[in-house]
Amino acid sequence: MIRLTFSTSRRTQLLPVTRAVAEAIAALPPWTGLLHIHSPHTTAAVTINEQADPDVASDMEHALDSLVPWNDHYDHAEGNSAAHIKTTLVGPSLSVPVENGRLVLGRWQGLYLCEFDGPRTTRELWLTPMPS
Repeated sequence: MIRLTFSTSRRTQLLPVTRAVAEAIAALPPWTGLLHIHSPHTTAAVTINEQADPDVASDMEHALDSLVPWNDHYDHAEGNSAAHIKTTLVGPSLSVPVENGRLVLGRWQGLYLCEFDGPRTTRELWLTPMPS
């Protein structure tokens, strides 16, 4: 398993991580299969979406904040229930095809670490190569 560490700068932030993930798997001998990507945090997720236009990430951040407001009379004592809900909606893990050691993504697709309780100095993504 490969562990990548990132830092975030805002409470809600979709951080592009495609390059870091691609570089991490490029350091391995070439392989084909699936790469499982997992966020081990209850208030951060991982997703695939358009990365050609940074406005897409900004729009996603605003939409998620509108859908799940930070203060909405939640019972959780830590005060970050909205972050937990957003993580459940987006999801903590996904799998991406890999061919000859390279991510196989659509033309506009990229990977995002989704921060919902930031800013944080340490957020991890765990990468598990699954050769076929």
